Amino acid sequence: MPYTTLITATELKQHISNPAFVILDCRAELTDTHAGAQAFAAGHIPGAQHADADTALSDKSPGPNGEFRGRHPLPAQTRFIETLRDWGVYPNSQVIAYDAHGGMFAARLWWMLRWVGHANVAVLDGGLAAWLAGGGALSTEVPSRPRGSVTLQASLAPTVSAADVMSNLSTKKHTVLDARAADRFRGENETIDPVAGHIPDAKNRCFKDNLLDDGKFKAAETLRSDFSALISSPQSTILQCGSGISACHNALAMEIAGLSGASLYPGSWSEWSSDKSRPVATGA
Repeated sequence: MPYTTLITATELKQHISNPAFVILDCRAELTDTHAGAQAFAAGHIPGAQHADADTALSDKSPGPNGEFRGRHPLPAQTRFIETLRDWGVYPNSQVIAYDAHGGMFAARLWWMLRWVGHANVAVLDGGLAAWLAGGGALSTEVPSRPRGSVTLQASLAPTVSAADVMSNLSTKKHTVLDARAADRFRGENETIDPVAGHIPDAKNRCFKDNLLDDGKFKAAETLRSDFSALISSPQSTILQCGSGISACHNALAMEIAGLSGASLYPGSWSEWSSDKSRPVATGA
């Protein structure tokens, strides 16, 4: 039975030699583009390959009219499929993503696999810390895998544009859920993007609120209760954050809770705040 949300360290150890499993190390730092590769080189889960947040999981080129698309814009789906093939992903592959950041970067990869229609993808619950706590070994070897043949399928992860979010300010058909820390949401602490605040009428659900103290996800029923207090339905929810990464953590948490169908605003606050014509709110 495929893993489609989470996998435990114990379960991963049982499959560590399974050629159908493609393990991807998503460790990264938002303020240091080299940190992920350095951490991977120092030691990673055996058989893992490095999935770089700034290159493999993003395409920082401007839009067709030269517009800024945010700090971590999505690559074209066809380009991402080629990246997956380079990693050895086949249509029947079970992809496992992990990081050392509570699943923030791993959830981005999880969401992107679903975005191109590949459902068999899961995040290591508790990340690298859980692997080590369970007695898992690390390796410095980089595996060589045959090129995969995964193909683009119908997307399982809808998206919206800045224009859609702007329109929603009038229609109010969707609830915008912001995954940034509360102080950044309120506009009290902004060190990454040039403008502080949030999209008007948005609600705040920091991605860290999805986790227990040990970095593992809360139980499905707890997450369902938490999100149901904020949204009317997943289909009428837009997920966003600083640059489209931690918002994917909320998408994963909602999927664990059985609340499927929320849309991601990939450009998120970094794209939204780059245009001075777009309104900004501050405070709670």
